[in-house]
Amino acid sequence: MAKLSGGITPCLWFDTQGEEAARFYVSIFEDSRITEIARYNEANPGQEGTVMIVAFELCGQPFTALNGGPQFTFDEAISFQITCETSADLDHYWDRLVDGGEPSACGWLKDRFGVSWQVIPARLFELLRDPDPAVVVSVNREMLTQRGKLDVPALEAAASAARA
Repeated sequence: MAKLSGGITPCLWFDTQGEEAARFYVSIFEDSRITEIARYNEANPGQEGTVMIVAFELCGQPFTALNGGPQFTFDEAISFQITCETSADLDHYWDRLVDGGEPSACGWLKDRFGVSWQVIPARLFELLRDPDPAVVVSVNREMLTQRGKLDVPALEAAASAARA
């Protein structure tokens, strides 16, 4: 098997908002920073002096933002999943990421740049691994009815109802 020298780094293609997006993301996540900004020069196809690439880290995971033009846009086929242990964490990430964006179903949202995120309570995964299949079905059905941020008490109620 071939060995990677630098790991795997998601590259996000923006029209012109790569630096703005990177700064937005590093403001939300702890242990995050911008590591490098490269600008277009006379040898590149973009406007000389404008930002071409922003290298950044979110929670230690490297990312690249590329200002490549309007040819490509984001869709839900790729999303970033955030698993939250507490309701305060769930609220923090949901509220910050959805600001200027739009909520979707089942804990998904699109941020102001069109990037899709899943902000998921860890408790959901626990409930979906319950040994009682009726609990799993009930929780899943409840989750599928929820628009926007997931409602953990409603998921717990669905689990309790299935156990009754």
